[in-house]
Amino acid sequence: KQLYNYRAREKQRESWAIFRASPTPETDSKMTSMAVDKHEGEEVEGEEEEVEKVERAFPDMGLAQKAFKLDCADAGSREAVKAEVMAMVTADSMAPFYEVLCSRHSWMVDTKLLDEIKAANAAELEKLEAALKDAKENQGEMEVLDGLLAIGQFYARIGDKANTNKAYDVIIEMPKVSTGKRIDAQMHKLRCALFFMDMPDARAFLVAAKKLVEEGGDWDRRNRLKVYEAVVLMVERDFKQAAGLLLDGVSTFTCVELMPYETFVYYAVVTNMLYLDRPSLKKKIVDGPDVLGVIQGLDPLGPMARGLYDCDYALLFSSLLPLHESLLGDRYLAPHARYLLREFRILTYTQFLASYKSVLVKTMAQAFGVGEEFLDSELSRFIAGGRLSAKIDKVGGKVETNPPDERNSQYQAVIKKGDMLLTSVQKLARVIDS
Repeated sequence: KQLYNYRAREKQRESWAIFRASPTPETDSKMTSMAVDKHEGEEVEGEEEEVEKVERAFPDMGLAQKAFKLDCADAGSREAVKAEVMAMVTADSMAPFYEVLCSRHSWMVDTKLLDEIKAANAAELEKLEAALKDAKENQGEMEVLDGLLAIGQFYARIGDKANTNKAYDVIIEMPKVSTGKRIDAQMHKLRCALFFMDMPDARAFLVAAKKLVEEGGDWDRRNRLKVYEAVVLMVERDFKQAAGLLLDGVSTFTCVELMPYETFVYYAVVTNMLYLDRPSLKKKIVDGPDVLGVIQGLDPLGPMARGLYDCDYALLFSSLLPLHESLLGDRYLAPHARYLLREFRILTYTQFLASYKSVLVKTMAQAFGVGEEFLDSELSRFIAGGRLSAKIDKVGGKVETNPPDERNSQYQAVIKKGDMLLTSVQKLARVIDS
């Protein structure tokens, strides 16, 4: 739908430019035809939406999120989550994934259920292989490709990672397959790796997909691959680079097979609040039209963004606890929840202290809505770790800022890198002489 809206806006701009340039009868007829095309486009959009309701992308990333909640759910809700997961596993006959779940959570295997879904998997695979054989013997290359894709989708649906990769590798290695289809196959493999959180494979598939995109990927595939890359970067804790990719895709998001649009905006806001300057934060997050339509349902991100921009630090700090709980429930960000909260606290302390040469600890604690002892311990830890340029006067009960000397730090960095270069050159010279 986002892609459709983008194309509709481009068509509107084109028609307006024609109208301003030359309002002639030819222009009128062209604009009329555009209007007809627009109405037809709306009908096509409706048809596509109906198809999207039926078609599903595999593996199901929603199932991966529910399966993750089995690890973090409390004792009271774990059985309910397990029931939801098992309903999805049974509905899609996911025999391999059921075995993974039983091994991961030490469940007792339901032998009868496992035998039933394995039999269903074998019967379906036999039909798909028969259809592929018929396509190879009696039909064309497109039908063969469709048969291979169907087998890949089947393995992805049942949660068989190894056979999913093998099935899509066959498509990638076919001699007459278009670059677009190869990119799609690599993204299918990448999504499967993210489903199982196999990050070495995910990184390898991402590199391969980016190489194919450089050879001839269209706008939609490039745009979707940026979302995959952003997720990989988030899992690897490279939030700064992920933030840029996520923000670029807010207005052009089409990667619905990986996550819903609301989840995408959630990631974009969480990561970009750490790195955007205040004017950019105001323009792209606080007042960004694409974000405003969603952020109100993504508590506590709305109050956090407003608190950060309006310097309402008590509001921001009161949002950190619900944010922590929200992060712990996300399969990509849960391992980084403590890191993200620490970075948000450092960001707010830095922003507050930038306005003062010295400030009383009591005044600062009141501004943040925390106790003086807690604030003192926090500031001491971050100052000792070099994350805050300040010092605490315990006698006077105040914090004195110590702005970093940019020129001196750059000078020290150049000297350090120069010493490393000289050491490398000397090692190379000794190797050559020997």
